[in-house]
Amino acid sequence: MKNGVSNIKLTSYDDLFGTNDAEQQGKSVIEVDVSELHEFPDHPFRFEMDAEMQELMESVKKYGVLEPILVRKRTQGGYEIISGHKRTSACKAIGQNVIPAVVTDCGDDEATILMVDSNIYRRNILPSQKAKAYKMKYEALKHQGVQNGLHTLEQMGEAFGESGKTVQRYIWLSRLSDDLLELLDRKKMGIVQGIALSFLNQEEQDWILDIIVDEKVQISTKAAELCKECAQSGTLTQEKAKEFLLDSQKKKSDALSINRNRLKSYFPSSYSNEDIEKVIFQLLEEWQQRTGGGEVGQGRSI
Repeated sequence: MKNGVSNIKLTSYDDLFGTNDAEQQGKSVIEVDVSELHEFPDHPFRFEMDAEMQELMESVKKYGVLEPILVRKRTQGGYEIISGHKRTSACKAIGQNVIPAVVTDCGDDEATILMVDSNIYRRNILPSQKAKAYKMKYEALKHQGVQNGLHTLEQMGEAFGESGKTVQRYIWLSRLSDDLLELLDRKKMGIVQGIALSFLNQEEQDWILDIIVDEKVQISTKAAELCKECAQSGTLTQEKAKEFLLDSQKKKSDALSINRNRLKSYFPSSYSNEDIEKVIFQLLEEWQQRTGGGEVGQGRSI
């Protein structure tokens, strides 16, 4: 517990306010100089200077900050932002020196839970942000113990509208290195592959990243699972990892796919993919026989 404050157990932002109207809940709003504000430690949520941020800045210019930010006092002086990093950044960007804030008296675990809950429903949240946020709240809830007879993972899933298993998978993803998480955010790697790689230690994850970058390959689900199996048995080497990734890439490049929509005018709708494939190969064999057994494309034009 930080600053020797109360031992209340909080599970959400609403547990503090119940509504967004702080004054109705007996919470006084004060004006805080933005220079006194500090980011929450390891805050996982980031935002870009995009159109949404520009809109927020224009709104603050015109109307001010309509909803107070939530902060707590720091032993080193100033305040730590629990909710309102984006509003604070908007004020800094337009040169507004003060911001309305509610000061709450809570410990580290309560502050972490409030920080996650007040940010997790933001639009366009990245997988890496969600993974780190879930991990932070999970650890905070574990410190508080099981509540309402529910397991911590199930409790989180219930709050976020997801299953406990989904929450667990995101927590596993938080074990990935920042570089692999960036590949996940950029859709250069899938969630399933990321979960498998989360079972590798940091050195093994570095091998995977080096192979992906140096060989310019994408990791398949099969390759990721093979790496996981070997890592768990203690037999994964950099050479093996490279073999798995390159072999998977070779098989992928050797594969040929044809859009079914391009074929639908040639086959009855009742034909399955297997039926279509069978007819295509029969026609290719007939064509090969007519052209004297040579490779397709070396004989007469179709």
